[in-house]
Amino acid sequence: MHTTRQTPLPAYDHRPGAGPTLVFLHYWGGSARTWDLVVDRLAGRDVLTVDFRGWSRSSGMPGPFTLRRLADDTLAVMADAGVTDHVLVGHSMGGKVAQMVAATRPSGLRGLVLVGSGPAKPAAQITPEYREALSHAYDSDESVAGARDHVLTATELPASIKAQIATDSRAGADAARTEWPLRGIAEDITEHTRMIRVPALVVAGENDRVEPVDVLRDNLVPYLSQADFMVIPHTGHLIPLEAPSDLADAITAFAPAA
Repeated sequence: MHTTRQTPLPAYDHRPGAGPTLVFLHYWGGSARTWDLVVDRLAGRDVLTVDFRGWSRSSGMPGPFTLRRLADDTLAVMADAGVTDHVLVGHSMGGKVAQMVAATRPSGLRGLVLVGSGPAKPAAQITPEYREALSHAYDSDESVAGARDHVLTATELPASIKAQIATDSRAGADAARTEWPLRGIAEDITEHTRMIRVPALVVAGENDRVEPVDVLRDNLVPYLSQADFMVIPHTGHLIPLEAPSDLADAITAFAPAA
């Protein structure tokens, strides 16, 4: 694994292998290592994982932390890593960023996998009151544990993974922690998502309370020109950590190695 931290780019890890390169974008509160259990099951694949601006190893980077800025960062990281032939894999907030990236129609983009993704059109539940409450989910160790155990997951996780979630959730810059719940989650990006012209796979968790199956089916799939839809049984919102084998299999089926 080759690790790079080059200012002003976000930190990223690039593991060379068979293409197309799988570019992994994490959720609000996650990090590049959110994908470790999935990447471990993709032996021999060319993989790029990123710590978004404001999170984990990139927590010291300045804002803004908008969806557009994160999308621009992703394009810059791919260019720095020499990635051309690629598939975007975005989870939750990272899925919404992936839509923004794909809308620019970057050269070499083959497709995108949207995992429990923020939908193109915000769901009706995303009220100002909901957003204000969500902005405090990572305020303390106690609030993180509550969100992790009662909202984000629907399965029991190993203690080491639960500790990783807690650490990553608290590792963001203050402004990055509030940008998504107060603004990004409510941003309507349907005009961008409609511009995507590559195949997409939308992956939902059967028991996801954050981005429920019906929200992804109604508020995301219709805005994609070529979309397949699948539901992973039993899992909640943290699909990369709750069902990494199922997700790795889905990614491999959608984007097999060349």
